Amino acid sequence: MAMSNNSIQKILIVAFALCIVCSVIVSAAAVALRPQQQFNQEADRKTNILQVADLYQPGEPINEQFEKVTPRAVDLRSGEYTDEVNPANYDGFSAARDPAQSRTLSGERDIAGLSRQENYSVVYLVGDPQNPEKIILPIRGQGLWGLMRGYLALSGDGNTIEGITFYSHSETPGLGGEVDNPRWKSQWDGKQVYADGELGEGKPDITLVKGGASGETEVDALSGATLTSKGVTNLVQFWLGEDGFGKYLAKFRDSSEGA
Repeated sequence: MAMSNNSIQKILIVAFALCIVCSVIVSAAAVALRPQQQFNQEADRKTNILQVADLYQPGEPINEQFEKVTPRAVDLRSGEYTDEVNPANYDGFSAARDPAQSRTLSGERDIAGLSRQENYSVVYLVGDPQNPEKIILPIRGQGLWGLMRGYLALSGDGNTIEGITFYSHSETPGLGGEVDNPRWKSQWDGKQVYADGELGEGKPDITLVKGGASGETEVDALSGATLTSKGVTNLVQFWLGEDGFGKYLAKFRDSSEGA
């Protein structure tokens, strides 16, 4: 006996069939679009690096512009270059979630609120890799509402800041969200990681301050965004410190002192 079009059984069969068809279509679309998504993600990463390095030229092919940049993998534990990972496709953010590829951070060592840190990271060298004009570092840490991710550019002396950018964050628009504001970001240009050329090991001096920055290691805090400003200070000091790229950058600072 044929089922009535209004029967519960037939409605459920039709609904189930529609779910199956829709799932197949969505899955096929996801697989088909994955190469384009990966291409877009890679182009966005390179664009952010070029922008913080002040190399980006709108309208010009990204890959051609990126030829001026050399990615190198660094062992954060020793500060030395390594061939253990491929800098072209290594994802430090994902590696930090894997206990086999990362280490636990706790207490005063975790000022950026990361919990875990990858053993290796990738730096981007502008110009001659043996004597780079600029060094681009990936940075991240907790803000008010979540993780902030970005890049910091240093000159080849390992001490002078050339730029900063945050490409991912969830801070409050008009307050902590001003980390995207070009006027605020421009204040970082020329600031020093360590004060008065004292380039020894230890905690970096660069910090955000309320009421107007006056020193070479000070940047204006974000108005009305105390916790975001604290988060930026913490993450920058972490990644420029001993547990971040501190050991790696020390060789550039030593070379600058001896010049």
